[in-house]
Amino acid sequence: MTAVTNRYDFVLFFDVENGNPNGDPDAGNLPRMDPETSQGLVTDVSLKRKLRNYVAEAKSEVPGHAIYMQEGVVLNQQHALAYEAEGLKSEAKKKPKKIEDATRITDWMCANFWDIRTFGAVMTTEVNAGQVRGPVQLTFAKSAEPIMPLEVSITRSSVTNVKDADKERTMGRKHVVPYGLYRAHGFINANLARRTGFSEDDLVLLWASFRDMFEHDRSAARGMMAARRLIAFRHDSALGNAQAHKLFDRVTVHRAHEGSTLPVGDGGTHNWPVARAFTDYAIRLDDADLPEGIEIIEPF
Repeated sequence: MTAVTNRYDFVLFFDVENGNPNGDPDAGNLPRMDPETSQGLVTDVSLKRKLRNYVAEAKSEVPGHAIYMQEGVVLNQQHALAYEAEGLKSEAKKKPKKIEDATRITDWMCANFWDIRTFGAVMTTEVNAGQVRGPVQLTFAKSAEPIMPLEVSITRSSVTNVKDADKERTMGRKHVVPYGLYRAHGFINANLARRTGFSEDDLVLLWASFRDMFEHDRSAARGMMAARRLIAFRHDSALGNAQAHKLFDRVTVHRAHEGSTLPVGDGGTHNWPVARAFTDYAIRLDDADLPEGIEIIEPF
């Protein structure tokens, strides 16, 4: 398979309605927030988890698409697979002495695990399989506007312990964001793609994963989440033809009804209310006078 030879910088938009897109374990699982701006946050790790889960579902029977970082897996056992396949014996915490043997181990991991050749991995553990810097990197996602997390009380008709059998119900709580539109940035490094073997087919799968990752991550806690738009800037070279931040500045988010007012009962008006749907926003892309060698593609 041909490795990706072009650099990409991309912007991903997704939203949540009445759900918790990424709970913060340091804050009682409240939705993550920037404490200074009250904008919602979703970590890159959270997004990568959903991408891995999608690939595991979509390509479970396809060789070369195993997932390295998954629940319940012992990583040293994953590394041992490479040594067994290459007919080599591992030494505790050491890479093979011969450079070519060490390269064979790391290359095997890249060839067999989709998430290693995509995101990279630090595999310098007891069974040492080297270290891989992945070509695909993501930033934290941040909401377009401040969010207002709600703590909702819930009841359960059953009890856990016999001693509580006389109680009618037990109480619980869940945290939700009524609505938030989130934006994340991503980067694909063609030079690193050549080293890990991240291919054009892997890129197609990555775009599909972004589009459908929430379709296979449904839960009561998540509410309604959806990938809304992905805008990618394709460079015609490996090193790139423009700075990423200048390309990202071409993508802006506005209120769809910016400047509008709503009538009220007393005959007056008030400002447009808080956003509660994707249709309350307009995503604008300035595609005029693009730098030479830049092409805009929108996988969805």
